[in-house]
Amino acid sequence: MHAPEFVIKPRSHTVWEKQCVRLHCTVSGWPDPRVVWYKNNVTIDPMAHPGKYKLQSSYNVHSLEIDRCDFDDTAQYRVSAMNSRGELSTFASVVVKRFKGEVEEALPMPRHGIVSEYGITFETHIVDGFGVSFGREGETMSLGAMVIISPNLARYQPEVQWYRDDVLLQTSKWCQMHWSGDKATLTLTHLNKEDEGLYTLRITTKTKYETYSAYVFVRDADAEVEGAPGAPLDVTCQDASKDYVIVTWKQPAVDGGNSILGYFVDRCEVGTTHWSQCNDTPIKFARFPVTGLVEGRSYTFRVRAVNKSGMSRPSRTSEVVAAMDPADRTRMRGSSAPWTGQIIVTEEEPAEGVVPGRPKELEVTEATKNYVVLSWKAPGERGHEGIMYYVEKCVSGTDSWQRVNTEIPVKSPRYALFDLAEGKAYRFRVRCCNSAGVGEPSEATEATTVGDKLDIPSAPGRVVPTRNTDTSVVVSWEASRNAKELVGYYIEASIVGSNTFEPCNNKPVKATRFVCHGLVTGESYVFRVKALNAAGLSECSQESEAIKVKAAIASPTPPYGISVLECVRDSMVLAWKQPTFIGGADITGYFVDYREVINGVPGKWHEANVKAVSDRAYRVSDLKENRKYQFQVRAANMAGVGIPSLPSETFICEEWTIAVPGPPHDLQVTEVRANTLVLLFKPPVYQGRDPVNGFYVDIKEADAEEEAWRGVNEKAISTNYMKIKILKEGETYVFRVRAQNKAGVGKASEPTEPVLAETKPGTTEIVVDIDDDGVISMNFACSNLTPDSKFVWSKNYKEITDETRITVATSGEKSKAIFNMPAEDDIGIYSCAVTHTNGESSSYTLSAEELKKLLEISHDHKFPIIPLKTELAVELQEKGRVRFWLQAEKISANGKIEYVFNDNTLSQGEKYKMNFNKDTGVIEMIMESLLQEDEGTFTFQLQDGKATNQSSLVLIGEVFKGLQKESEFMCKEWHRKQGPHFVEYLSYEVTPECCVFLKCKVGNIKKETVALWYKDGREVKGDGNLTFAEGVLNLEIAQISKKDAGVYEIVMKDDRGKDTSTLNLTEQGFRDLMNEMFSHIANSSTALKIQSTEEGIRLYSFVSYYNEALQVTWHHKDSAIAFTDRIKSGVVGEQLWLQITEPTEKDKGKYAIEFHDGKGGLKRTVELAGQDRARVAGGLPDVVTIQELKALNLTCNISGDPVPEVVWLKNEREIVSDDHYIMKFESGKYASFTITTVNTTDSGKYSILVKNKYGTESADFTINSLCEFKLLSSYYITPPVTVVIYSTSLNYDTTPSDYDITSPDT
Repeated sequence: MHAPEFVIKPRSHTVWEKQCVRLHCTVSGWPDPRVVWYKNNVTIDPMAHPGKYKLQSSYNVHSLEIDRCDFDDTAQYRVSAMNSRGELSTFASVVVKRFKGEVEEALPMPRHGIVSEYGITFETHIVDGFGVSFGREGETMSLGAMVIISPNLARYQPEVQWYRDDVLLQTSKWCQMHWSGDKATLTLTHLNKEDEGLYTLRITTKTKYETYSAYVFVRDADAEVEGAPGAPLDVTCQDASKDYVIVTWKQPAVDGGNSILGYFVDRCEVGTTHWSQCNDTPIKFARFPVTGLVEGRSYTFRVRAVNKSGMSRPSRTSEVVAAMDPADRTRMRGSSAPWTGQIIVTEEEPAEGVVPGRPKELEVTEATKNYVVLSWKAPGERGHEGIMYYVEKCVSGTDSWQRVNTEIPVKSPRYALFDLAEGKAYRFRVRCCNSAGVGEPSEATEATTVGDKLDIPSAPGRVVPTRNTDTSVVVSWEASRNAKELVGYYIEASIVGSNTFEPCNNKPVKATRFVCHGLVTGESYVFRVKALNAAGLSECSQESEAIKVKAAIASPTPPYGISVLECVRDSMVLAWKQPTFIGGADITGYFVDYREVINGVPGKWHEANVKAVSDRAYRVSDLKENRKYQFQVRAANMAGVGIPSLPSETFICEEWTIAVPGPPHDLQVTEVRANTLVLLFKPPVYQGRDPVNGFYVDIKEADAEEEAWRGVNEKAISTNYMKIKILKEGETYVFRVRAQNKAGVGKASEPTEPVLAETKPGTTEIVVDIDDDGVISMNFACSNLTPDSKFVWSKNYKEITDETRITVATSGEKSKAIFNMPAEDDIGIYSCAVTHTNGESSSYTLSAEELKKLLEISHDHKFPIIPLKTELAVELQEKGRVRFWLQAEKISANGKIEYVFNDNTLSQGEKYKMNFNKDTGVIEMIMESLLQEDEGTFTFQLQDGKATNQSSLVLIGEVFKGLQKESEFMCKEWHRKQGPHFVEYLSYEVTPECCVFLKCKVGNIKKETVALWYKDGREVKGDGNLTFAEGVLNLEIAQISKKDAGVYEIVMKDDRGKDTSTLNLTEQGFRDLMNEMFSHIANSSTALKIQSTEEGIRLYSFVSYYNEALQVTWHHKDSAIAFTDRIKSGVVGEQLWLQITEPTEKDKGKYAIEFHDGKGGLKRTVELAGQDRARVAGGLPDVVTIQELKALNLTCNISGDPVPEVVWLKNEREIVSDDHYIMKFESGKYASFTITTVNTTDSGKYSILVKNKYGTESADFTINSLCEFKLLSSYYITPPVTVVIYSTSLNYDTTPSDYDITSPDT
């Protein structure tokens, strides 16, 4: 037993007139408490006000519903709960507001019933409304909502109205309104802070109206100067007269971080664009009289704030105001006045010509240090004509009255006085005047001291924040005490710990309760409030207690989608879908109601279950067979039981006898990504004739027709889940499931809600991790947690409740599932879902291969090994030092190394130098030399934390001896190189010209260093010039021969020591040198050529240099030629030849000359084809002597196959046929050469060259020209006759005739 306790308290409400309001609370206690509702502490009796109040109590949820609120319903409501253990009360306020425009008027009363004009009743619904919006000064913002009116009449247009803070908006340059037939839009063309407020869309039809509201916040534009304050707002004009106007405004919420020093007022005459500043120094008071106006002209005004950082942006301009007397302005508005609902009774007009009486009720309505405003009422006696007024002032304590408006009396019963001395006290009085005269003065006012009488308001009282939504908090506070002319309040918020406050509103609110929007979910905030009036802003209130931003708990919305899963004679199994909004708390259960439907008329609802059920399926029992029923479901959470769902379809209670299974149910979609998702479902309750043995999943686009359903899987799956991988990013889908048994496939389930295929920003996946201890875990992080979020881990999509194999640990935004003893039993699909989020979930498949891999990595982590880039190795360094080294891939600076030789630990000393480079991981040990006792096994042992490793190197036997010998050699080499030494020892080089150079390269030489050459112990002269730049010594052996064989030696020496290099060029060494030279000779040989001679045929080849030791072999048909008197070989200069005398048919074939160089040698070949070779048959004369101016013709026979090419040469230069030289080659056999007119220049050596592919042959002859020989005119010479014709002094005048010398004897 326990006293009553309010789990959920009723919330205060502000509603429009004629709307309904519902207060509800959740009460716990035992025994069940009795609940009573009060209005202003008076018990509410529903029977006394039929239809006005409705009280309900169900499942500990108690509610009070007030129908059609009016102004009388504005009150404080109290709910009291009491039982035998005690009594407890809580309060809530209801404020009923009315719409008002420029002229306040009550909302018209909606008329119910049939409208005679249309004969129908309209239903109006506002959907897709605008939410809380945030803008910035200067931007454009549009608010819109879809409006559904049924029935839909094409020409019917409802009345569409927009309100801001209960004030009706009119179309202007600041706001534009549009109605498209189904959507209402309000566009704020240029946002200013004046546009901030609660916006309400009101749709009025002939029968009723619907409203929709949301708040619009307008932030300051970026300051033009950093640190400057925000712009003032709500600039208005008051008390406009013919030469002055009082401008008022509201201070901005943002001061830029520095106190506002004051304000500047600017004015602009209508029709111009020039702004002039009205005050020279900033004023702190938010009211200022602007004087110096020109009567009859119109003006607009704006205000700027200034602090020490600079000037703010200007405010929005005021409405246009005309400089004229108020009475004239009233007459210009017209004689008609708006209906005020009042009838004013006045006295009869006095007779004409009466002096008006005294003005009445004179008072000082406003007094500042800059001006004083007086107001009064007209006298009762004033005549038929109009009256005017004179205002007089008097310094307090004197009787010296001065008329203020001496020239022209004023017509308005209100007047502002300027130029009063600050600090002085004045009294004022007013006289009336007309054509009959000036009346008596009014009663004088009390003494008024000139100065700012309005004080800055005191700080507001206690600030209390309460939760509202995930991004808003309701802040309430105690009003400022004794505040005069209060303008409103500014609320500021700060994230706990930031010490930075930001304004929640940029336009003052007059209420003491405000909803602060735009907060960060999950963050903790503190709030403070400032009050303001024209004098300035108050001190900040005390900071509120910190509150974490999260949604307030409410009862869930109704479930939906009620369907039947199984039906027998007296019971039915129902299924339904989870509410779209669960109220900010987990659903604790569901309650099912049913009612019987007889002849289409529903009966009374009955409770099917007294105790809430947690599943979304329930069997309703005790039904009657073949009767019709409807069902409704309510969801419950810790806030209480929500309202019931809409009644289901009407179902008949009759036993199912179909053979196939019933529909699966409770379909859920999780792990939604751009191309995949996982569908979960529960098997059908009704199995059919045989057990269910599989499931089929169907898919279609959300907006597609029913015919678009298609299967995802061709083969039935046995699991209650399926990963679907055929989605297209950005497409919206719905899914359904069908079960099958042996009889066939059953009815499809209810489809899911539409699902958009997309990977939401911030989506994370499960990450498998293995820590340093080898513990394998699956990790999931979620940054979108709410305070009520929980991580739920599942295996094969069944929640893990047994921690025998898996241990779950959650901290903050991260959760991990740890494998206790990983084994084959852990293979499966693991998933993690986060409750109270927008579907945050992920899965990970642990296969046998993956498990094996993880276990291997886990073993490595449990028993870690320091990875090595290289194993232990040895290398020799300068002076023959021995370096043992290895490189670790990863080792920390705390790593330790032990150096071991034959199980003995080595330490740093003269013999061993150890080094560990922590940056590169290189570990080394250096020894100056290797001694015999150093033969054995060297080991480096590494340890880094618990990670270890070692590497060994065995140096024994021949391996050790070889390393030791090489070390000793390198040591000697190092000492050798301390003086002059050979970098490259003595060697030889044979040039292409077959010159032999003995050469060596030396180092570390100086000027005093000398080099001596020796052959067979005897000094020879060589290149002894040493240079530091080149350091190369040469000894040239030209035309080497056997006498040059021997042992060559060169000695380098100076005061630092000497070095010797020897080259053995005897026997094999000399043969190798000669072979290299022979190779150069062979490579220089020309192609083998054939030449016809008088004796026969000569084959020859030229070489660049010939050495008598060169060995060549001639081959015929791949056989060495045996030389005879007919076939001989020889050398002439650099020509190597083979002469064949009187060749025969047997001499045809392939010939080759082979050069021997001790290696592979070189062959040059040629083909001898006999008569096919190009030849000059018969030859030409050796010498021809002929007299000048005669003609010469030479003819010879040519043979060869193919037909040779014929070229004539003079002095080894080819002759081109022209008029002087005529050359012919006829029938491929006869070649002729003609000189038409011989002269002295024709003397010289001539040749004929014939060639084809088998050979080339030439014949030479010489022509001598004589000047005085004129005997013959031409010669016909047949080779091989030699003709010498000459004359000394003969002079023949006889005409020459042709002589044909054909006989060899002629």
